[in-house]
Amino acid sequence: MVMGSLPEEVDLAVIGGGVGGYVAAIRAAELGLNVAVVEKEKLGGHCLNYACIPSKTLIHISDLFYQMRNSERFGISAGGVSLDAKRMLEWRMQVSKRLEDGVAFLCKSNGIEVVKGTATFLSSNTLQLTNGTSLDFKKAIIATGSTPVPLSGFDFGGNIIDYKEALMLDHIPKSMAIIGASYVAVEIGTLFAKFGSEVHIIARSDVLSHFDPDAAALVKKRMMELGVKVHTGAEPVSHSATSVKLSTGEEIASEIIVVAIGLSPYTEGLELGNTKVKLDRKGFVTVDGMLTTSDPNILAIGDVAGEPMLAHKAIRQGVVAAEVASGMKSGYDNTVVPAVIFSDPEVAIAGTLSGEGISVTKFPMTAVGRAIALGEETGFVKIAYDRDDLVKGVEIVGQDANAMIGEAALAIEMGATLEDIADTIHPHPTFSEAIQEAAEAALGRPLHFFYGKK
Repeated sequence: MVMGSLPEEVDLAVIGGGVGGYVAAIRAAELGLNVAVVEKEKLGGHCLNYACIPSKTLIHISDLFYQMRNSERFGISAGGVSLDAKRMLEWRMQVSKRLEDGVAFLCKSNGIEVVKGTATFLSSNTLQLTNGTSLDFKKAIIATGSTPVPLSGFDFGGNIIDYKEALMLDHIPKSMAIIGASYVAVEIGTLFAKFGSEVHIIARSDVLSHFDPDAAALVKKRMMELGVKVHTGAEPVSHSATSVKLSTGEEIASEIIVVAIGLSPYTEGLELGNTKVKLDRKGFVTVDGMLTTSDPNILAIGDVAGEPMLAHKAIRQGVVAAEVASGMKSGYDNTVVPAVIFSDPEVAIAGTLSGEGISVTKFPMTAVGRAIALGEETGFVKIAYDRDDLVKGVEIVGQDANAMIGEAALAIEMGATLEDIADTIHPHPTFSEAIQEAAEAALGRPLHFFYGKK
């Protein structure tokens, strides 16, 4: 957009055009505010262009490729299946471009001024923009997201890349070492293993060590079946163009080294010292329940405002922050932020599985008709509830877990009981029946799984 058209003052300035930022801008515009968004790269931010969407696009392609080559049990013989990595990348880029264009259309349609560049705070009411002009604002929202954490001795460059670059490769590496064992490492490792790469996961502890051990064990088992080598209790010591040496003394092949040890909030260049905005000890912008910082004119949302660092949390916070900026008495008071790992099998969780007075019942996918028909029996549903049978948490491991967890999040937000879920008719044959069955079992009336006589 032509920066000469930028007004001297706006009601709301949004710094960062990622999923949280552009949603905040759209909601604010709907409420009648004059809005400007400052984005240094692409609208949609990391989620649409470098992370969420690209990774799930490639995971889907890897699943198709793997299934085509391993469908003999269904009577399908697909010899000669090959992969064109360059065409795959073209598709992945087209998906992101289509979504980016869609966001641009929404911004234009809502009368939002989009400024390409960076913004620096001169004060609690003024931003310095890249082209040297300044922009006064009544309210501002910081939505700058996060950035991959580097690892000492493994600086990015050459064959050492971050997760974004791993999702931009135009070839399938023969070998790949992934430093880290979080959900990002698991997703990237699994998809490249299905493409045929020799994948090594270097884990200080173990795969998904911060998640439910039952779920992590199934994911790790499947990764090993796919040929992924998990090096537990290990740290990288040194590297060459073709290998990584570990603290255990092992030396592993690594045409590509992916550093995936976490994310850190991105506040570089904002010059928050010119405002009253405060950071916590981890570098996150501190906010209250209305997402307002310690500076009353400035709000913050998404990754930069704290854990969990998930796109859907940023989207919800974007809506709330826009409403607060417009004068509404909104608040970020959601009970639960669901999370999904697009591993094999998928893992999705909403709420908590532990705590005083919490009980948990587990229902296996081996008792679900659709799971058996599709040959996707690995997994389970766990449902956690309190003494009053209020649902407090749900974990789903298995195919379509990503699509089912929304029901669990809604149930927890609405204060649903086990009986509410058990008495709700779920369509048959679907994977979602496992949630209903888990609730039935928790109530002591299981139908399709025998837990033993009382």
